[in-house]
Amino acid sequence: MRAHLGDQLVIESPATGTARRDGEIVGLHHEDGTPPYEVRWSDTDEVTLVFPGPDAHIRHPEYEQPGITRAAEPDTGQAEAVPTAAPSAGAPNPGDIGRRVALERRRQGLSREEAAGRARMSPDYLAYLEEQPADPTSASLVRLADALGTTVTALRGGGIDLPPGQGYALLHPQLRDLGPHECRTLLSTHGVGRVAVSASDGRPAVVPVNYEVVDDAIVFRTTPHSVAAAAVGTEVAFEVDHVDDALSQGWSVLAVGPAGVVTEPEAVRRLTQQAHTTPWAGGEREMWVSIRPASLTGRRITPADQ
Repeated sequence: MRAHLGDQLVIESPATGTARRDGEIVGLHHEDGTPPYEVRWSDTDEVTLVFPGPDAHIRHPEYEQPGITRAAEPDTGQAEAVPTAAPSAGAPNPGDIGRRVALERRRQGLSREEAAGRARMSPDYLAYLEEQPADPTSASLVRLADALGTTVTALRGGGIDLPPGQGYALLHPQLRDLGPHECRTLLSTHGVGRVAVSASDGRPAVVPVNYEVVDDAIVFRTTPHSVAAAAVGTEVAFEVDHVDDALSQGWSVLAVGPAGVVTEPEAVRRLTQQAHTTPWAGGEREMWVSIRPASLTGRRITPADQ
């Protein structure tokens, strides 16, 4: 039997095979993950040292997902999670909860040992939460939120429907300008951005659109009589940004240049075939608008020591 911090120890009834008791493994005594374990029981919230018997098995919640199989451990017959493929390079590590926990801990000026003591958990387990895409139990989140002076909702990233940027500002922020190359990288190849135009009634308007970047041009689909179509034949501003509420930092990129309609049939066909997504607004949006940036500027907010 081998386990990792954050796994569950489940003890089953020999007669029915149903769980009689389960708890979260918050402490290991051997580097190879073999027993005994420090277990925080879900029914009492108490931590005890456990030497698992034949009626116990390990549940690995972080591997409960597609692409993961379980193999029998030769010596014990217990199930051990085995990835079928290496995780992708873009996989979140640490997870969002871990990033928020680490940020709140640093804001409080607490070491991991101090925060773990307040939350009544092992420092090793807190390190695991901060460094891995873990899914801690509700009890663990309640204790962490109380120890860090925040809420479970905040640690889980609640308020996702609220406008971004409502978190605390960095204690020592640094605002720096971005060069053209970094701006192009952040624009990437597609996403959602905002185009600023003068509407048909002469009033300014800002419209979110699904966009692509093709041959250094920003392109998006719309309808001939839409507000976004007012960009055609004028110089417009196009903006994309990213706000990381968990870390209180972010960036923005602004492109300014003339906009026109893509009319060449082969170019329209190629754009349509290679588009990463259809417009989220739905409907028939067959008119492609192209913006050729004459200027490309951006800014990024980071901690002063980065």
